[in-house]
Order: sequence, then C-alpha cells, then structure tokens
Amino acid sequence: MTTRTVHTVHPSPLGDLLMTGSVSPAGHTLMALSLPGRCGAPAVRPKDRDDRPFTEAHRQLDAYFAGRLTRFDLPLAAPGSPFQQTVWRALDEIPYGTTVAYGELAARLGVPRSGIRAVGRALGANPLLLVRPCHRVIGADGSMRGYAGGVERKRWLLTHEGALQPALI
Repeated sequence: MTTRTVHTVHPSPLGDLLMTGSVSPAGHTLMALSLPGRCGAPAVRPKDRDDRPFTEAHRQLDAYFAGRLTRFDLPLAAPGSPFQQTVWRALDEIPYGTTVAYGELAARLGVPRSGIRAVGRALGANPLLLVRPCHRVIGADGSMRGYAGGVERKRWLLTHEGALQPALI
C-alpha cells in the first residue's frame, strides 16, 4: 500500500492557504492547513501538488468564508504528541462565534494553572488552522494572544465568526 503526501493551495480572504494531506488506497486525510511561509508551514515540493484529493476541503473552506459553514467535517491526520492531540480535539468543542480563555481551556482539560503555557504551546503547534479553531482561544482579559497566522488574521477570523464586533475607524 503506497501513501503519498500531496498539497494544494486555496485562495482565501486571509491569503493563500496551504493544504497538505496524505493519499492512500484507503482514502485521503488532511494533515495541515497553514499559511505558506509562516511558522509551522510544511515544506512542499511543486511536483507533489495535486488538487484532486482536496475537493471537499476546498468546498468547506469556501462555505466557511461565505458564512455558510460553522464546523468542518474532514478526515484529519495531523501528527502530534498525545497531549497536543488532546488539546487539539478540545478545540473542536469551542462553538463557532465564541471564544474561550487559555486558562478556561486548560481547566476543561484538567490541566493545572501551572500547565497553561503547555496548552498554549500545543495550540501554537496546531497544524490545522481554521479546521481546528485555535483562533478562538484568547487571553483572560480578552486580548488577542499569539496565532500562527498572525494576530491580525486572528482578529479577522473572530470578527468574521461574530465573536468580535468590527472595529470602527
């Protein structure tokens, strides 16, 4: 059984999104959704580009950015430690249009206050931006903390989802 790693690019209001996935006779799984050139973005080779396995991911991303999708339903296979996987699964439980503080997320996971930074590091290692919505985790004071896509994109996503009011200029 041969498994290949492939990628494609999806244009979005945030800029191009790089999707990488694994393709085998058993099917396709999404391994990463990132911004090319940003921290944590996988290195890809042009010869490994294949748009076909990402048809459903493209459809769901378009629906999300059009405001018609609030939860992704894609086969995922992001590599990570057991702790990271636990934190990332908890992100799936944060509803669209809401936010949660780092400390509250840690408490939901049974992580003591001394482990909040470990939760933050796991969030920072999340390879599936948007799909696993780490942008919905904010500081206890409501401040925008780090985001692999940049704080300005985090603010845009939260405004798009209705968790933040648009800024008046």
